Amino acid sequence: MTGPTGAGKSAFAAALAKRINGEVIGADAFQIYKGLPILTAQPPLELTQNIPHHLVGFLDLRESFDAARYAMAARQKIKDIQSRGKHPILAGGTGLYLKSLTHGLANLQPIDPGLRSDINAMDPETALLKLDKLDPQARHQIDIKNPIRIRRALEIVISTGQPLEKSRTQWKKNADVHKEFCGIVLTRDREDLRYRIAANVDAMFAAGVIDEVRRALPLLNQSPAAAETLLSHRAIGFREIETLLAGQSTEEACRAAIVLASQRYAKRQLTWCRTQFNFHTINLSSNPLPENALTSVLPFLKEE
Repeated sequence: MTGPTGAGKSAFAAALAKRINGEVIGADAFQIYKGLPILTAQPPLELTQNIPHHLVGFLDLRESFDAARYAMAARQKIKDIQSRGKHPILAGGTGLYLKSLTHGLANLQPIDPGLRSDINAMDPETALLKLDKLDPQARHQIDIKNPIRIRRALEIVISTGQPLEKSRTQWKKNADVHKEFCGIVLTRDREDLRYRIAANVDAMFAAGVIDEVRRALPLLNQSPAAAETLLSHRAIGFREIETLLAGQSTEEACRAAIVLASQRYAKRQLTWCRTQFNFHTINLSSNPLPENALTSVLPFLKEE
């Protein structure tokens, strides 16, 4: 189960789990971290205390994580849930994590340690310039404000000798794993989604997200890796609130920046869902209550 931020995936997943005797496995690259439950919009206590949730809020902020690790951890959780006679429900907005399960990851050759060291020594601007020379289209496929993505893309392009797009679409050949899963995309009308995103940001601030980020900063500064290279530091809103805490922004500007970043992220998520998955789509603007929307899902699940 996937869809854009603000669509209501957490509430829907919990309602579905209750209906079909299931447990929820998170599929969000940022909700995996403990210490940032407000910023990353982790499922609230009223959901998790009644429905077991896995792979949510379990990882130290200073640790790295990727799709390969997620696929391994998620499969372990799936096996455990099924062994207890329950149904696993994967829910989250990180499409790459979900596709690593539904299609399997291509076996790219290991990155040469020397090459990785050389690239990590580059500043982001230099790495991006080199990436542009080798693969001009790569910058349109990654977040060029994220040094991790720039360096990783450069590693892949140099190591494989081919464009990033070709490597990213080389999912495991002849894999039938996608047949094990039934997929659902939750979406909403554009204006409804924009309203919900803005409301969610307001709720974050009311819940104390500024203090949450303030508490997390010292921990990240203790990491042997630069804070900018940590995935947890890339959660939407983290940099904006960090700028606010440094006195370089106002709260009003900070809120507006987070809303805009979230809206742009939602657009990218919808594009991914449309181009990477062939899942049944449910518009929750027409079915605002998860319990009501389930009536259109259950027959589909039985068919699958």
